[in-house]
Amino acid sequence: MSGSTGRPLGRRTFVLGSAAAAGTAALTGPLAQTASAAAFGWSDDGSNYVVDTGASLVFKVSKTNGDLTSLVYKGTEYQGYGGKNSHVESGLGTSTVTIAQSGSTILVSVTYGTLKHYYAARSGENNVYLWTNKADSSVTATRYIVRVKAGLFLNDEPDSYTYAPTVIESADVFEKSDGQTRAKHYSKLRVMDYSYIGWTTGSVGLWIVRSNHEKASGGPFYRSLLRHQSADGGGLYEILYYGENQTESERFGLQGPYVIAFTDGGAPSSSLYPGTLTTSWADSLGISGYVAASGRGRVAGVGISGRDTAYAYTVGLANSAAQYWGSARSSDGWFSIAGVLPGTYTLTVFKGELAVYTGSVTVTAGATTTLNTIAIASSNDPSNATAIWRINNWDGTPGGFKNADLMTYAHPSDVRASSWTGNVVIGSGTETSSFPCYLWKDVNSGIIVYFKLTAAQAAAAHTLRIGVTTAYANGRPQVVVNDTWTSAVPSPPTQPSTRSLTVGSYRGNNNTFTYSVPASAWLTDTSSYNTLKIYVASGSGTTSFLSAGTAIDAIDLLA
Repeated sequence: MSGSTGRPLGRRTFVLGSAAAAGTAALTGPLAQTASAAAFGWSDDGSNYVVDTGASLVFKVSKTNGDLTSLVYKGTEYQGYGGKNSHVESGLGTSTVTIAQSGSTILVSVTYGTLKHYYAARSGENNVYLWTNKADSSVTATRYIVRVKAGLFLNDEPDSYTYAPTVIESADVFEKSDGQTRAKHYSKLRVMDYSYIGWTTGSVGLWIVRSNHEKASGGPFYRSLLRHQSADGGGLYEILYYGENQTESERFGLQGPYVIAFTDGGAPSSSLYPGTLTTSWADSLGISGYVAASGRGRVAGVGISGRDTAYAYTVGLANSAAQYWGSARSSDGWFSIAGVLPGTYTLTVFKGELAVYTGSVTVTAGATTTLNTIAIASSNDPSNATAIWRINNWDGTPGGFKNADLMTYAHPSDVRASSWTGNVVIGSGTETSSFPCYLWKDVNSGIIVYFKLTAAQAAAAHTLRIGVTTAYANGRPQVVVNDTWTSAVPSPPTQPSTRSLTVGSYRGNNNTFTYSVPASAWLTDTSSYNTLKIYVASGSGTTSFLSAGTAIDAIDLLA
């Protein structure tokens, strides 16, 4: 491993008293001024509070703005690239920064207007625990960035953000010389798919273990920035609120802890994972907005009936103040969601990412709300409807369609993408794999589906359904049958207003468009193929992959 080194604090004792505290803010609240044990403690170098964890980690926090200015692990400095520190957003600016020690815990508190941020160290641990309390929108978004020096970890991640020769979109999507694309947006992972993110050399690992995201927005399926690497260095993110392709309003309040964790190369301890981490040691630290385990409740469901066992089911809880989720057991749908703030929540059951049940549940501090078996009505799962033909199954995602998996970590122009054009024949056996996951007005509008009908089917009107998972620039499908019948242009559903399809996310608001096709539109010759042309209608967007577009969930013609 290359990189500059920093000299760790020697093994000495810091005594908190009038002399040690000179030049620092007075200690208030539940943290008492106590003598630190050997090695574990803090000092003031004039510009920073210097915290020695008593293990192999020493870190510094700026007394001016609360930036993390140094991360020295086993003598090597990991912090910093391009002259930038690690911090909330891109740095908070002049803040009030204080430090206090209570036994085996040191807490650094940062106040910037209405925002409060915290760093905590525990004796003998190579971890930095962080909390961020955002009270309002005076800070535009909420993220924490750990900025890591170049050369310390290999730039070989599939979602690595390399400054390639060609900028192809909005100054943040790049194309390499081999035609592969890179962007800091590309990660593959939904929030529910990971507990930590980071890098390892085999002998040193640097990770961010995410928080439970109870005050974040977007739900369990949200995708956002996780990490990037470039010639200048790397960044690890904890995204607490991000506006890109966001489906919910911002929530405010305390989020955390999330953890910067160093290891000897392996994954961070599972005891730090969301839903596993117990922070009873933080109960008395006086963190603004902190709610201990005793002030939280649990929701437990005995089962879910009416499931399609081929799919995973997720149960989500959400209101304007908080969000939570948990997986339903595959055998019977049992679920348990703990650590929930008191309140009344909308409970949603998702088949894959498609909502198939909604209800209400009230959570009380210190209690478990037990729910009887939740029954998913047959009509709530569109897959249960009898169809003459169906392309893909309904699960709220474009999974299975052409290029669907690639689009969570690449730009649509990527050399690895199959052609976005090409028509589909029902009965070919390749209907789903040959149908593109995304449609754009300026790229592949007018895709044709060929299908035959029996005489009885051709004699009747039918409902055509097209399910979408998100849309860009109000893109929505308009259909033409046999070049003789054209549907009306449907009204656009509510969708995020930012980029989506080009930044690795198909997750918006699921919507089903229905079209009542009259019998007169069908061919009466049963040996001939009917044609369904699917166009993208919208007056918004620009050109190419930033023209109006939409992501497809499923398409079917009902019997």
